[in-house]
Formats: sequence, C-alpha cells, structure tokens
Amino acid sequence: MGFENITLEKGMYGVPGKSFTQVLEELDDSHNYAGTPMASLDAYQRQLKRFGIKVSGPGCDAVEKFFTSSQSAALFPEYVARAVKQGMEMVNHLPDMVATVTMVNGMDYRTIQASTETTEKIADPVKEGEKLPETVIKTSGTLVTLHKRGRLLSSSYEALRFHKLDLFTVMLRQIGAYIARQQMNDAADLLLEGDGSEGSEGITMKSLTAAPTYDDLVALWGSLSPHNLTTLLVGTDALQALLKLTEFKDAQAGQSFHGTGRLITPLGATLVHVPEMNGTTIIGLDKSCTLEMVQAGEVVTDYDKLIDRQMERAGISAITGFAQLVADSAKGITYTVGS
Repeated sequence: MGFENITLEKGMYGVPGKSFTQVLEELDDSHNYAGTPMASLDAYQRQLKRFGIKVSGPGCDAVEKFFTSSQSAALFPEYVARAVKQGMEMVNHLPDMVATVTMVNGMDYRTIQASTETTEKIADPVKEGEKLPETVIKTSGTLVTLHKRGRLLSSSYEALRFHKLDLFTVMLRQIGAYIARQQMNDAADLLLEGDGSEGSEGITMKSLTAAPTYDDLVALWGSLSPHNLTTLLVGTDALQALLKLTEFKDAQAGQSFHGTGRLITPLGATLVHVPEMNGTTIIGLDKSCTLEMVQAGEVVTDYDKLIDRQMERAGISAITGFAQLVADSAKGITYTVGS
C-alpha cells in the first residue's frame, strides 16, 4: 500500500503497546524507500509530505493546515507528541543517570535486585573444593512507583489556528522540558528517600557544616569504590558552590561546556543540574548500575480532543518510575549554609 492511499483515523492512536508512528510503519514500511528521495523520512513524515504540511523552517505552515481534512487532522496529536519529546531531549540528562530503560504496558512492575556475600575479598582466590562466592538475584518485593508527569494544554483552536507551527513547537517544547525535569527529580528522590519498601531508607549521606570543598568530592569518589563516580546530581545552590571551586575553573572543561553543554568535573564525572532537587544536596552515582528507568509507553496526548480541535483541556503526559539496582552504587553529601 502506497503512503498516499493509507486511511488515517483516530483508532490508530489506541493500539495497545504501539505508537501512532509504529502503526503507520506497519502499513508503510520505511525499508521500502531505500535508495529513493524519501529514504530519510519515516512513515509519519511521509504523511506530512502527502498533505503538504511543513512544521518548521522557511515556509512553515500555520496550525490550521493540519485541519484541512479529517485525515490530515489525525496527524496533529503525533505532531504535538513529537514536539514535546524534542523539549524533553533538550534538557534530558537521564542517559547520564540510568543504567537501563524498561518499557512496560501496565502499572505493575517489579525490578530485580542483586546481593553478594560481603565477607569475601576480591583478591582472595577460590581454593580447590571451596564453593564460588554467591550473587543472589531476586525479584524486588516492592512495586516500582510510577509517576504521571505532564501538563494540560489550555488554549482554543481559534487562538492558535493562524499561528505558525514552529512558534507553537516552541511552546510545546517547554512542556517537554518540564516533564523531563520532573523525571530527573523523581530519580533523585528515589535515591534520597528509598522506594518505600521495608529497610529502604535511601542512600548514605554525609552531612557537612559548610559548602563542600574539593577534598569532600574526592572523599565521595573514594566512598563509592569499587564502583565508579560517573555522575554528580546537584541542586542549584550546590552547583553554584562547586563551580566556584578553583579545581573547577579549568579551561579545557570550559571548552567542553561551550561545545557540548556538558559540565565535566575534575574527577571526570558529568555534572547534572537537577533544579527541583534540594539546593544543598549532591548525589554521586555510577550510572552503569545504579538506576533502572521504567517507562509505561511514550508521550501520551488526549488525541480525541486534539483531532476534534478541543484544545481547552487537552492533556499531555508521560508515565515513568525508577528503581535502584545495586546498593552502595550511589552516595551523597548534604550541607548547611551559615547564616
């Protein structure tokens, strides 16, 4: 079936476990376009081309272009979801925080956790006849708490119809940025407070009576051994305090920030700003084994309302949760500021 002949409808958004684009790809496989001028487009982008809808750049269309027919209107919720995801990606540092991402279809999910014998030394060989040290992997006794994060789009079609899509995209990206920041804060909260299960009290925190020094960061690095300090999560006040340290005033690190936007510490760890986190808290973690991110589907929109141009109370949301995988792979610092 050619992409020009596909019938678009609301029901394509309600297929369990599949996004709108995935449903389109099953009907119009992108592999069939290899070596053609449309090879760089996915199934959704080909539908935009079919209806002549340009969402960015010179000659960008107005919002009303989506609503020239009932079929083209069916493309609008996916445009909204993609713009929100762009905003999430612009501020999203979760790849610097999580070891793995698990997609689930429901709200009930239990992770797995590992425990090892704590008495053995890594340097001790296994003697003949002795058993190997044991690592026990078992299902967690507590469900991962999933949080719904999002915003209600409060506007009217009449207020938006004549505005350019690239302008509307800027507004939608702000919603995505909000969702991503909330997700990063959820991850930090899980580490600080625990998952609510018996005996789960959060990571070990060292209390200081003044802003941390470079020696305090070195001590944090050492306390994570044998794990690596790959990421530092910091609130706004703590970030300002760290950037004032002499050891952070490094020209090469500055060039990295200007070129990539990534803040690198003298210890080699990536500095992640979590604005909603307590300002005087610092968390150090090994991203290779600390957190699992659990995601219930992709960005979800009230597609019925969006297609019918009922934008007054259209919801945009994402559902995620986090679980700590390996104990002692994250530790922290908290400090008080003198009056």
